[in-house]
Amino acid sequence: MTLTAAHGIYAGVTLAIIGAMLFRRGVVLPALLGTLLVAWVHEKSFAGGLQAIFKANMVAAKELFGIFLIITFMVALLRSLNDLGADRRMVVPIGKMMVNGHVAFLILAGATYILSLFFWPTPAVPLVCALLVPPAVRAGLPKMGAAVAIALAGQGMALSSDYVMQVAPMLSARAAGVPASEVADKAMMLSLITGVVSIGLAYLTLFSKIRRSDDPCNEREWESVVSVQEKGEEGPRQARPPGRWAGVFALLVPLSLFGIVAVMIRSKLDGGSGLEGEDGAAFVGGVGALLLILATLAHWKGRALDRIADHLVEGLIFAVKAMGPVIPIAGFFFLGNGEFSGQILSDPERAPAFLFDLINSAQSLIPDNRFLAGFGLLIVGMMTGLDGSGFSGLPLTGGLAGAMAGASGTDPAMLAAIGQMGAIWSGGGTVIAWSSLVAVAGLTGVSTVELVRKNFFPVLFGLILSTGTAILIGG
Repeated sequence: MTLTAAHGIYAGVTLAIIGAMLFRRGVVLPALLGTLLVAWVHEKSFAGGLQAIFKANMVAAKELFGIFLIITFMVALLRSLNDLGADRRMVVPIGKMMVNGHVAFLILAGATYILSLFFWPTPAVPLVCALLVPPAVRAGLPKMGAAVAIALAGQGMALSSDYVMQVAPMLSARAAGVPASEVADKAMMLSLITGVVSIGLAYLTLFSKIRRSDDPCNEREWESVVSVQEKGEEGPRQARPPGRWAGVFALLVPLSLFGIVAVMIRSKLDGGSGLEGEDGAAFVGGVGALLLILATLAHWKGRALDRIADHLVEGLIFAVKAMGPVIPIAGFFFLGNGEFSGQILSDPERAPAFLFDLINSAQSLIPDNRFLAGFGLLIVGMMTGLDGSGFSGLPLTGGLAGAMAGASGTDPAMLAAIGQMGAIWSGGGTVIAWSSLVAVAGLTGVSTVELVRKNFFPVLFGLILSTGTAILIGG
């Protein structure tokens, strides 16, 4: 297709969005205005441009609403477990296994990873910090070491793959025009490589600072952590005594969640779909909804009819706060994908794929080099993460992955997964001081800037190694 003025505007707005991210500014406004301008110029109608704003957001909302639902159910489940006191009962026994600082570091990272994989780090981290950091510090792990373990395992390794809830893979896959299951599998592999490398390097840098379990400094540092958590607004939502059903659900919920993973793995090994993408999200959401019903009935009995609605509202509010800004951004980048642009513009049969057209027209300028394409997507992903979100850049990296795959001869799903790694490891809360890393630093009583310094080189080295590996084995 011949490039038009609308293509030029689309390219300019895309650069403006990247620039806004670099300067830590919101990108919703340029995305909305960009949608208006591109459609206005393309359709030669201001009214058509106004309609395109609404249609783009409607298409994005329709495509992404499943993501909102899965977040809603899982957060609501966590709230119902808090009512029972089962959330604390699930993790308290883990603290008793922390016999020294070295074991505490590994247990803290492992527990954070598992909880964050199922519930996302934002609701899981306060629970981990409140119940597992104090015994870890008492065992000899410096509070900075605890903060590093939580950030890298939860907001890095777990969130960057998002393998269970599959919010991130679906966002990346939608924009790239590939199945979410392909992105999910590749993102899982890359997240494990990046996570193991970064956590391993971070542990080596902390090794000499981990104290003996009988060191007197442990008690003083433990007291400082506890005092910070008591003064802070975050932490355990409410210190309610565990009810009689707490033990039952403290066992039932982990078994159910691990059962989900077992079913997914079994389905994949048997040659099935692996319950990934929308099917996997529906399965996880259904199990979460059933556990939510049972937990609410167990605690509230007759009042469960009202309380379950409250928990669902809490979950939906959390989902909207976390993902709401992504809708207009995704709407703009959906204009760049021919699969969606026809639904947004008035002439579906002749609607251009703006981003794909731009990339295709520049194919002669793009070197046929997988390494340049892969590391280019990694850099773009890390740049989009500078806004402190991690998810807002996924429509861009996914769209670029789909558009660049042909010119570079690289698997689009692999490129999308690489971009996802860059965006979430940077913006999700490991190396950006103004991201959710603030919560980890606050709950552990360490400096956010110092925590960024501790994380930066291990994360960077892990991302470089995982990207190089991905290009070599999955081009």
